[in-house]
This record gives sequence, structure tokens and C-alpha cells, in this order.
Amino acid sequence: MMENDTQENVAAKTLSRSVIVELLAKNFHELPDIDQKLFMYGPMYLSGNGGLAGLIANSLYRRALNVTQAPITSSLPMAVLPFMTTYALYNATVSSPLLSGDLQCPSCVLLRGTLVGVVGGAVYPIILALPINIGLATRYSTAPMPEKGNLIRFWIDLSRPILKKMRAVMVIQAFFGTFLSSRNFESYNKLAKITFGSQREDLKD
Repeated sequence: MMENDTQENVAAKTLSRSVIVELLAKNFHELPDIDQKLFMYGPMYLSGNGGLAGLIANSLYRRALNVTQAPITSSLPMAVLPFMTTYALYNATVSSPLLSGDLQCPSCVLLRGTLVGVVGGAVYPIILALPINIGLATRYSTAPMPEKGNLIRFWIDLSRPILKKMRAVMVIQAFFGTFLSSRNFESYNKLAKITFGSQREDLKD
């Protein structure tokens, strides 16, 4: 097994990056359907959870600040922006590097997937919801705002109970990000064996 992996790595190193990307893309359809679907649709599910986290965080801040106005105006960006951000982050840090052969460290893949799930799909929606709802509360005077010197303290006190309620979301996103990146790395290993295994045979011929 180690010998085969070494030979496949040698075959991969003899190719330019553009050729590797082309070969991986060409052989992608030879992966099992489940692997292809996890690569194509897995990030969308992770991003969808991020959008849901945004709606939950938005709802919690609206209740804390007694905001009842502009429900659609505040909810729409809280669903769309976390979705787009999480999707872009996962593709940029996990999917694209795997499919270009630039990411071959399993622990790095898992760490990236976990961080994208937590940061993009949980922490970012919480951070985004704070200024949106602070602005609405100030505009409609639904809650007393502190003086400028106490603003940071007010944000911290307001966010502390919301962060506690969002812990479960963070854990779910961390778990799903880790699971998805792990499965994508397994799929990449299969794709590498198909691609560089056939390349090794071509080199022998």
C-alpha cells in the first residue's frame, strides 16, 4: 500500500499543476455517486445551516432588543450572507484545494472544515446580527442605548446569553464541517488513486 502511494505521488510530481487539475476534473465522474454528491452538494448543506444560524441569531437579538420592525429587511441578509460566506470559504479552503491536488494533509483538511463550519457557519452570523439589530434598535428606539464609553460593555452583556444559546449551533456546525471535510478527503484519495494510478501505468508503458 505504501509503495503504491509513493508511486502515485511520484507520478503526480512529474506533472504540472494545470495537468493535475485537468486530470482530476476529467476523472471526477468516475467516483461513486455518493462521493460526487458530497463534493457538489455537501458545502451547500453546511452553508444552509449557516443561513439558519443567521436567522436564529437574528431572532435572538431582536427579542433581546425588543425589535419588531423590519422583520424581512433584517432576516434576508442574515440568511443570505452567512450562506454565501460559508459556501465561498469551504470551496476556497477545502473543495478547490482538494480538486487541484494542493491539499493532501488529512489533519489540515479536517481543521479547515471545522473552522469553516464554526467561523463561517456560526460565529460570523452572530457577529453580523449584532450591528444590524443594534442599528434597528437605535432607529426605532426599542431599547435604551448606552453612552459611547459603555458601548463595548453593552455589546458584551447583550451577546453573552445569546452566545450561550448558540453553543449547540456551533457544535453542530463544527461536527458537520469536520464530517464533510473528512468525507471529501476520502473522496479525494479515491480520485487520486484513479488519476495517478492510471498515470503511473501510462508512465510504465
